[in-house]
Amino acid sequence: MAFKNSVVIFSLIIILSLFPLSSPLHYQHHHHFRPPGIVPSAASLSTFLPQITPSPAPAAVSGGGEWTLLHRSVGISAMHMQLLYNNKVVIFDRTDFGPSQIILPFGKCRHNDEAIPEDCTAHSILYDVATNTYRPLMVQTDVWCSSGAVTSDGRLVQTGGYHGGDHKIRLFTPCEDELCDWIELSQSLAVQRWYSSDHILPDGRVIVVGGRRAFSYEFFPKNQDSSKNGVFYFPFLIETTDPKEENNLYPFLHLLPDGNLFVFANRRSVLLDYKKNRVLREYPVIPGEKRNYPATGSSVMLPLRLHPGGVDGPQRISAVEVMVCGGARGGAHMMAAEGVYVAASRSCGRLRVSDPDPRWRMEAMPVGRVMPDMLILPNRDVIILNGAERGTAGWESAEDPVLNPVLYRPSEPDPSKRFTVLNPTTIGRLYHSAATLLPDGRILVGGSNPHVQYNFTGVKYPTELSLEAFSPPYMGSEYAYMRPSIMSVEGSTESLIVSYDQKFSITFSLMQPEGECTVTMVAPSFTTHSFAMNQRLLVLYVAGVQQTSSLTHRITVRAPPTANVAPPGYYMVFVVHQGVPSQCAWIRIK
Repeated sequence: MAFKNSVVIFSLIIILSLFPLSSPLHYQHHHHFRPPGIVPSAASLSTFLPQITPSPAPAAVSGGGEWTLLHRSVGISAMHMQLLYNNKVVIFDRTDFGPSQIILPFGKCRHNDEAIPEDCTAHSILYDVATNTYRPLMVQTDVWCSSGAVTSDGRLVQTGGYHGGDHKIRLFTPCEDELCDWIELSQSLAVQRWYSSDHILPDGRVIVVGGRRAFSYEFFPKNQDSSKNGVFYFPFLIETTDPKEENNLYPFLHLLPDGNLFVFANRRSVLLDYKKNRVLREYPVIPGEKRNYPATGSSVMLPLRLHPGGVDGPQRISAVEVMVCGGARGGAHMMAAEGVYVAASRSCGRLRVSDPDPRWRMEAMPVGRVMPDMLILPNRDVIILNGAERGTAGWESAEDPVLNPVLYRPSEPDPSKRFTVLNPTTIGRLYHSAATLLPDGRILVGGSNPHVQYNFTGVKYPTELSLEAFSPPYMGSEYAYMRPSIMSVEGSTESLIVSYDQKFSITFSLMQPEGECTVTMVAPSFTTHSFAMNQRLLVLYVAGVQQTSSLTHRITVRAPPTANVAPPGYYMVFVVHQGVPSQCAWIRIK
C-alpha cells in the first residue's frame, strides 16, 4: 500500500524536473517542524462501503489538524484496535452487549451468548484502510477488556476477556481473500486475564501481565520447562492494588533495549527480568495522581535513536525514556458512582530509565485528561487525544469530553513550547474508545461506550459506533510539497525481510528536496483502554545517501542491532522530511 501513489508522483516529477533544484537534502537526527448509523440488513453485502464526509467545522486552533468522519456507523463500538501489515485494522468490542448493528454473513449465529440465546450479529470487523470499507468478523467468546499483540509472523494473538472468554487465546491471520476470521485455540491461558496487558518479546513469545485478581504473568506459547502451569507470581501487582478501586489494571509495559520489561502500575514502576522472575530495580514513585485503570492515564516509551558505535562497531542508543500522562485522584472512581466527578490529572512525567539515578521530570498538559490515548507519530512527536476532563474510566463515570488533541514535542528544549492544542472533533470519546496510527500518518479514532449496553438515546453520552480519522498538522495541503513518497525498499517488495543490523536502502521522490530527512521505524500497536501495547518508534542510523535523479534519492540505513531493541515482526518504515512523513513501507525484521 505504500506505493499506490507512485504513478501520480512520477507524473509530477516529469513536470517539476523542468525547475531547478533547491538546496540539497541533509540527513540528520533532528527536526524543526512546527508546522448514529445505518443498520445493514441480513441481505446486505458483507463488505460495507465508504461514508467519508468532512466533520462539522469547529473553531480552528492555531495548532491545526483536520478531522474526517469515515463512517457514521460501523455497527460496533471500537473498543480494541490492531493495524495489520496488509493495511487492515481488526476492531472489536464485546459479545455480551446484546445485538450489534451489523449482521454476521452466511447466516452465522452464536448460541453461547450471555445476553441473548442467539446472536447473529458481529462484534468484530475488519476495516480496510485503503478502500475505507469493512466487513464483519465472528468472535466465539467474550473479548471484553482483553489484550493482544502481533506475533513475529504478523498474526494477531488475542488473550483473555470476560466470563466465558477470560481464559481464551484467539488468533487472527491476515489474508487478502476476504475469508479469514477469528480462530479460537484449544489451548487456554492458565488463569483468567481480564484487564491484562501484553507485550511481544525478543524471542517471539508474548508475555501476558496482570488482570483483575490475576497477580501474575504467563507466556504464549508457554515455556516448556516452566512449573505451576507456566504462571509466574508477581507480588508487585498486589502491592500496587488499591482497596475497592484497584488503579493498577492494564499495567503499562515497555520492553527496554536491555531486554528487560519496564512495568508501571498505579504510581509505581519496576524493571522486571521475566526470564528469572525477579525485580531488578524499583524506580521512584511518580508524583501526583493514580495512572492505571480505572484512574486511567496513558504511557509511551519515547523514540529510541540509534547511533553508530565507532568504526563498524555495534549501534548504541543514547537514552531510554518513558512518559506517563493523565489519570485521576485516588477515590475518584468511588466518587463518580455518587455523581461527583473529580478533575482529571494535568500532569505528565518523564523518567529516563537508562540513567543510573532516574528521577521523574513533571510537566503540565494544557487541560486535564483521564482516559487519554497517547500515540507516537512518525516524526517522533506524541499525540494525546480522547478522554475526559473529569471522573474516571468505568460505566457512567466521566464528564466533559476533551475534544482537542494535543501535540507534544519531546525534543523541544523549552518545556513551555512542547504542548500545542490542535483542532477539536465534535464527537466525545470516553470509556471504551480507541485510536491507532495508520500507514499514511493519520490517526484512526473510534469507540466510546460508557454504558452497560448499546445506549443511543436517553443518556448524556450515547454509545458511539462512528469511525473518524484525524490528520495531524503535517498532513496539511500546505506541506504537500515537503512530503516524500517511497518508491522502493532495496528495489524489492513491500514486505521486505531484513536481518538485524543489516543495511538496506529506501528510494523515494520529493517535490522540493531541501532540508533534513530521517527514517523512522514504527511497531503497530494493540490499543484498548487508553494504552497502545507494543508501541515503539526507532530513529534509524543513516549510513549514506545518494541522489539518483533530480527529484529522487536513495537513503541507506542500518536495521536495529538486536531483538531487544526491536522485537521480531512487521514494522512501518517512514521517510520523514522536515517533520513531514511519507506513507509507510512495511518491512519484516527477523
